[in-house]
Amino acid sequence: QVELVESGGGLVQAGASLRLSCTASGRSVKDYRVGWFRQPPGKEREFVGVWVDDYTYYRESVKGRFIASGDNSKNTKYLQMNHLTPEDTAVYFCGAVSKHKGYYALRLRHEVHYWGQGTQVTVSS
Repeated sequence: QVELVESGGGLVQAGASLRLSCTASGRSVKDYRVGWFRQPPGKEREFVGVWVDDYTYYRESVKGRFIASGDNSKNTKYLQMNHLTPEDTAVYFCGAVSKHKGYYALRLRHEVHYWGQGTQVTVSS
């Protein structure tokens, strides 16, 4: 069992920055890796980025603007989002993928076993 709690969302203007946090807990937390996803209004949930061990990967539209990181001692992942645009407006989620899967699975929505409740990010123009 893994519980994920996101925080840090809000309403900002284009060009601003936000930092999201995702804290994992539960008796199975060490069996999972955590990545970031988002769901724009009226669209499907999509992969955003991941930082785990020495592996990092981002969707093309956020490369150079978003930075994923983490503090393993706190079981917390972060997503620093810079130069936000209205196209970044979405509910942002962290998702836990079993360590039995390869790192590539962290990019795949259907491989996520546990989801957080999400945090809303709204970017006005």
